[in-house]
Amino acid sequence: MHILSYTHNELKDLFEKNGLKRYRALQVLDWIYNKKVFDYSLMTNISKEDIELLKTSFSLELPQIEKKLVSADGTVKYLFRYSDNATVESVLMDYDYGTSICVSSQSGCKMGCVFCASSEVPFSRNLLGYEITAQILKAGLDSNKTISRAVVMGIGEPFDNYDNLVNFLNVINMKEGFNMGGRRITVSTCGIVPKIYEFADLCLQVNLSVSLHEVTDEKRSAIMPINKKYDIASLIKACEYYFEKTNRRVSFEYALIPNQNDSFDHARRLSSLLKNVMCYVNVIPVNPIDNMKTHQNSKNLSGFCAILKENGIPVTIRRELGRDIEAACGQLRRQHDI
Repeated sequence: MHILSYTHNELKDLFEKNGLKRYRALQVLDWIYNKKVFDYSLMTNISKEDIELLKTSFSLELPQIEKKLVSADGTVKYLFRYSDNATVESVLMDYDYGTSICVSSQSGCKMGCVFCASSEVPFSRNLLGYEITAQILKAGLDSNKTISRAVVMGIGEPFDNYDNLVNFLNVINMKEGFNMGGRRITVSTCGIVPKIYEFADLCLQVNLSVSLHEVTDEKRSAIMPINKKYDIASLIKACEYYFEKTNRRVSFEYALIPNQNDSFDHARRLSSLLKNVMCYVNVIPVNPIDNMKTHQNSKNLSGFCAILKENGIPVTIRRELGRDIEAACGQLRRQHDI
């Protein structure tokens, strides 16, 4: 059993079943999450007998840093390797409001979105909940920074790994650990509609980010195969349900791809599509990746956003961080595997 898989209450029950006092759970969590100690032998308020029990029953293994790149703007990209050689990426970013981390939920991705570098990374396996949590702990340990926000937007589709995603969210939300409130956590999906409904019913207050990127089913299906199964209309309906259940606006991600989805007509059609949805649009200057065959940002960026605003759609432009180290999802892993 990996100790990062459990909340405080779950751990108390497991400790009792394994011959440990229930109060030990809080002590161990304090060492891990507050004191950043990952060796039971160094936990000085725990008896030698209990340390041996912990070593026998509860793993504390963290992934290894296979490679680390640091951007001129301070963004740090990690390539982590787990004990079975599966690799994932995480990106650490500093903002005015604190340090945020983008974590991966799978090693590789099955979704095949053509604008995403992860689409070129072969799917290996799902990450277990503790393996997602471990990315935050390892990055915090290496950087000596307090990570206050998490975005599940790295390699993989989180809702394709739903149970492990929920386990991860419950663990990082617990007050005895990171105590990361739902409003400081964002989960990104390409649009697995049934899981959006299921996730909404949990009422976790987590921010939901949906990759949209097109305004018609024909064009969206061409760049995002998931749309062939769950079309735009069903996706919008699910997002409306998410707002009804959580009172949290959905963020629609829209990567502005030159000469493909960045015309002013696209902006007007996007405005019409979202006019009755409690949401905002996060416009993304597309990152240069080989399979998009484009290395330039759209010249229509400001005009595109202006049209959305004129039509009452709240819009933000994603701040570009780590571009000099190719911090887009999958790029470091792909280069390393090659």
